[in-house]
Amino acid sequence: MFRRLNQVRTALVSFATKSFSTTGIDASHYRSAMTSASQQPEIATFAAGCFWGVEHIFLKHYPPSEHKGILKTAVGYTGGKESSVNPSYREVCDGTTQHAEALRIEFDPSVVAYDELVEFFYRTHDPTTVNRQGGDAGTQYRSAIFTHSPEQAAIAKRVTEGVQAKHFTPKGKRIVTEILEAGPWYDAEEYHQLYLFQNPEGYQCPTHRLHW
Repeated sequence: MFRRLNQVRTALVSFATKSFSTTGIDASHYRSAMTSASQQPEIATFAAGCFWGVEHIFLKHYPPSEHKGILKTAVGYTGGKESSVNPSYREVCDGTTQHAEALRIEFDPSVVAYDELVEFFYRTHDPTTVNRQGGDAGTQYRSAIFTHSPEQAAIAKRVTEGVQAKHFTPKGKRIVTEILEAGPWYDAEEYHQLYLFQNPEGYQCPTHRLHW
């Protein structure tokens, strides 16, 4: 069943790229600049299922045009085999490259803290299912945090422990999210970028919502 759902989703992507992959949105609304010249932007990388919905919900609640801390985003592939360089969407969907669909966020740490982004990541998907979000199944849909420094790793572990104790232990569930050092990143094909803003009626995983 899940394999069939993935095949349907891939077919929808193929159709979208040929017929309605853009609605002429103003991409500048989804880009911003640092508010302080004394600090450098930081990177956060999250995998939480289909990257269309992950990007959409982060930008919906942290729109760059409102200067809430997120400067820009990109969807892409990470966490795969070293031998699999610059994989295509279809290769990732086949599962052979072991990459995760992920969101790369450039953010202003003087406006939004990394721990806030990590908690928001947990709020907006189901981190208790292995290699699956809703009807999307496969290693590319796993829940993972890819950290870019020892400080990020420590924060991610601390926030995970807190979220587990407050929101999942009382329900008898366990977070299965991987916390890993970030490796090579590959941007997804252009038609995936800002997909649900380009295609408001496009597919969105039902787990990508605020859970608390």
